[in-house]
Amino acid sequence: MSSKSPIVSSRFGRLVNEVEETAIAILLGLMTLITFANVVLRYGFNTGLIWGLEATTFLFAWLVLFGISYAVKVTAHLGVDAVINLFSPYLRRWVTIFAAAICVAYAVLLMKGAWDYWANFANLPQTTGRWFPTGFEEMRRTSYRGWYEVIDIAFPEWLRWIQPIMNDGDDYEKIPRFIPYFILPFGMGLLFFRFMQVFLRLLRGQDARLIVSHEVEDAVAKVQHLNAKE
Repeated sequence: MSSKSPIVSSRFGRLVNEVEETAIAILLGLMTLITFANVVLRYGFNTGLIWGLEATTFLFAWLVLFGISYAVKVTAHLGVDAVINLFSPYLRRWVTIFAAAICVAYAVLLMKGAWDYWANFANLPQTTGRWFPTGFEEMRRTSYRGWYEVIDIAFPEWLRWIQPIMNDGDDYEKIPRFIPYFILPFGMGLLFFRFMQVFLRLLRGQDARLIVSHEVEDAVAKVQHLNAKE
């Protein structure tokens, strides 16, 4: 599927595509394993993974945010095109370009909001500007919350090297929130990248779509038409 997508053309685009598909597969696999293990432990041994529910929740959130950008790539987002199909091909193209530009602007706003929410958990400054990002705030150490932890997921030993950087050398008992929350700016960055791909291809007059096509509906109608003849 990925190799036939009209918006996966550059080497970087193919790399992003591999990252998305690999991450989605890993996330689905981990969610399945954790849920299955919890069911077996609960009904077979009357116990369970204390951190299982929280881990599955985070994994599902990552899956959704990866899926948003991936759905742009495979044109799986739903939309209504009843009006624009009434336009001429020339006008329809420019209306689609305008819609893509709105999507790009919306992705920028989402990136700003996602960064501003995640930044303080990662001991980083938020952006300035009420709507559009105009820069970064001054480094205000007192507002940072890198020491915030999740509720149940224990901190792995192999990550102890981040404690001097993020927590003034103090030990973490649970994983810090900036790790699972990282998907917010990263996911919105992927969404921006996908919308920009579509927008630029539309400007160049290349094949690109924002919403799911009607190829399946057309194929079903064709089969029905053939069956009716028989």
